[in-house]
Amino acid sequence: MGKVSVIIPSRNEMFLDKTVNDILNKASGEIEIIVILDGDSEYSIPSESKNVRVIKSEVIGMRRSTGLGASLATGDYFMKCDAHCMFSEGFDEILKADLEDNWVAVPRRYSLDPDEWVTRTWRPVVDYHYFIWPWRNKNDISLRTLKWKDKAELKKDVLIDDDMTSQGSCWFMTKDHFWKRIEGLSDERYGDFYQEFHQIGNMTWLGGGRVIVNKKCWYAHLHKGRQYGKGFILSKRSAELSGKFTLDYWINNRWPNRKYDFEWLIDKFWPVPTWPINWRELLEKAR
Repeated sequence: MGKVSVIIPSRNEMFLDKTVNDILNKASGEIEIIVILDGDSEYSIPSESKNVRVIKSEVIGMRRSTGLGASLATGDYFMKCDAHCMFSEGFDEILKADLEDNWVAVPRRYSLDPDEWVTRTWRPVVDYHYFIWPWRNKNDISLRTLKWKDKAELKKDVLIDDDMTSQGSCWFMTKDHFWKRIEGLSDERYGDFYQEFHQIGNMTWLGGGRVIVNKKCWYAHLHKGRQYGKGFILSKRSAELSGKFTLDYWINNRWPNRKYDFEWLIDKFWPVPTWPINWRELLEKAR
């Protein structure tokens, strides 16, 4: 069914080795893993083999690291994941089986206990996400994402379903979709870290494709926080600029290759939490 290239952007990651070994043990089809080391690392680095390539880079940020990995990938499918993730058995073949050429698939997401390398069963699984009404908080006017908990309960028995957007720690698509429709992952306008899935999801939906959650498989992701530290450098200034650009670009329909306007996406998933009934009127005023 075609080879999967797994791209792992990594900056000083203590669980990188575990993540790579987990992917090698859980994948059931042909894969290659491309690790991009963004700068130096104080932790162990995966050994190279016929299935694993480790590319050492100067500090270029997560978006450019992902793009570099994609430029070196030889697979028919691309999967990007963070360097602190665990997967279910056969995730690669399951994701391939329910994917069209212009779709992006995301496995359902659990929380990872990295020390025991198990899922944190006391934390709920995450299946759905939505964009918050951008003017909900006058001190933070931006296009942000939240977990859609009510929808998860309502659609708990639907195994393949539409998702408005996602968190970005893991996604799966064809090589052609990444290069021809997503147009790669430049940091020119988005900054070196932020708004990855805003670009991927919006270009997919508004370009006539589909973003799905595939509940037939899962991954567990570590939200690192203070205990495990940050990897990639998170610049407050870069985040602010990226947030302003992203809101303006998508709300004001500036992507020239779109098939649909942003309003179409809200209508498709309506009603959307936090969005007021008169959102069209308010959106026009905000413009």
